[in-house]
Amino acid sequence: MSDDNYYDIGIADVPQWVLELPVPASGGELDDPWMFGDGRRLPDPGPLKSRPFRDGPQRSFSVANSGRTPIADEQVASIFRKLAPEDVQVFPIEVEGAKNLLYVINATKCFKCVDEKNSKEVQIYPPDGVAPERVGTYRAIYGLRIDPSKAEGARVFRIQGYSSAFIVSEEIKSALAGVGNLGVSFERVTGAPESY
Repeated sequence: MSDDNYYDIGIADVPQWVLELPVPASGGELDDPWMFGDGRRLPDPGPLKSRPFRDGPQRSFSVANSGRTPIADEQVASIFRKLAPEDVQVFPIEVEGAKNLLYVINATKCFKCVDEKNSKEVQIYPPDGVAPERVGTYRAIYGLRIDPSKAEGARVFRIQGYSSAFIVSEEIKSALAGVGNLGVSFERVTGAPESY
């Protein structure tokens, strides 16, 4: 079992822009605008663009809208390319008003790895709910804990049935923290549960 810690990347409570979901640079919509949260290798979507949904300072790493699509500058993108080349795809995206070219970071792996016993609270969509296509998937997880032995040594991944989580290894977290100016926060999801 790996003793490496993993962290879920969330939106940090700092002043920052909020970006709309990516769209094709040529206009129109992506067939699946949520695909960057699926944890799978994608065909090249071609040139992408976005714009701020809410203005604020540009950060070196942020997530677009509620889709939690990770958007990074060159410095952050190069960390993912260098430390997790097998676990991510990096797609260029032009953002209106950005100082430089940015990149969508797509996690290409997805694991069934939630440690339900050690997570504080796990809510699953019931069979008689309003979203039949989501039956059996996670509606919400509080105090998320994962079993790192089920992550197959990946350094970046999504969680099967809970695509809002974007998980990175401690090595990547440390490298990102070294870049600074982040619009994301890190919540540890391995080790002993926090006491509540």
